[in-house]
Amino acid sequence: MDLWELVKLAWQGIVNNRLRSGLTVLGIIIGIAAVIALLAIGQGAKLESERQIQALGSNLVFVMAGAALSGHVSLGLGSASTLTWEDAQAIRDVCPAVENVAPGLDSLQQAQWAGQNTNTNIAGTVPEYPIIRNFYPARGRFFNQSEVDHNARVCVLGETVANNLFGTVSPIGKQILIRGEFFDVIGVMEHKGATQFRDMDDQIFVPLSTAYNRIFGLNAATGHRIQFLLVQAKSQDDILQAQFQITNLLRLRHKIRPPMVDDFRIRTQMDLLQTAESITSVFTVLLGSTAGISLIVGGIGIMNIMLVSVTERTREIGIRKAVGARFADIMWQFIIEASVLSMSGGMVGIVLGLVSSHTISHFLQWTTVVTPWSVVLAFAVSVAVGLFFGIYPARQAARLDPIVALRAE
Repeated sequence: MDLWELVKLAWQGIVNNRLRSGLTVLGIIIGIAAVIALLAIGQGAKLESERQIQALGSNLVFVMAGAALSGHVSLGLGSASTLTWEDAQAIRDVCPAVENVAPGLDSLQQAQWAGQNTNTNIAGTVPEYPIIRNFYPARGRFFNQSEVDHNARVCVLGETVANNLFGTVSPIGKQILIRGEFFDVIGVMEHKGATQFRDMDDQIFVPLSTAYNRIFGLNAATGHRIQFLLVQAKSQDDILQAQFQITNLLRLRHKIRPPMVDDFRIRTQMDLLQTAESITSVFTVLLGSTAGISLIVGGIGIMNIMLVSVTERTREIGIRKAVGARFADIMWQFIIEASVLSMSGGMVGIVLGLVSSHTISHFLQWTTVVTPWSVVLAFAVSVAVGLFFGIYPARQAARLDPIVALRAE
């Protein structure tokens, strides 16, 4: 018996029991749709994490000061006075793989204007900051080196701060009050958005020298300490070389020799990307595995209904064997019937999964990405489920004794 005849017999068996076949296929439909939708969510989470890290800047190396201890309890990176402005200048002048350096110091403070006030992050930094972070003013300008050299009381607002203090009023040229000092607003930064690290729009930028003298109460006597350094390598290929050069230079400047522990921490943008990728990969596998359980349940449903079908059609099987049907003919008839059930459920499930992914993205505002490999995988799994769970019932049917089968009521 040729394949086309076997397919027609299998389809006839399905059509004769439409409701039962439909309910059986429902488990596969839900399983395939869940696999596609959840893998799309996982892939979207991966791309969103990569986007947030890329938004931090380009070719970045992050250098954090060490952690201070209070009663054997770490106060977190950046709390110890282990990095200085002079370290930043040395890195810029000595390390050939480094393009730009932006030292920084920040703290949560209150800013006021005309009866409005907000608690926000005050960040002291240098004019190279926008270049390194790829984060520029949308209105006005960023402060320049002359204003850093002269401790100018100027500031640039993040979008969130500008909206909280000024609403629809243009803040350019206005004065805000920070810790009893008036600062001229010279610019408003473009919208950057919140990342898993911080809200980039909820901060005020001031010259680092001004932050030392007028906000944080630091001066030459107490030391030009900084909390972090943002270093931009000349290219992506130079990131590891820049990390190596910075590490060796800071060890020399801080007189750190083995087995002494570094009093700073260095991480690169590549490190962050690899960490985010490993986390989202585990997340995606977990989601896919969870959805895969429903596919197993659907496959068990197919096996169950095929066993019932074999029992109900025992006499039919006996007649077919009596007129010359071979073991392989009977077996392939039921395997194809199970495969048609699972493949039809797979195709409907793929459509439902695509629709579900789009719906999640549209209504919940989650990033979802349906990749071609997830669709191919889902369809391949649906075929495999039909074959795997259809073989046992098919063998049971093919092994029936024709004499016993003909006696069946």
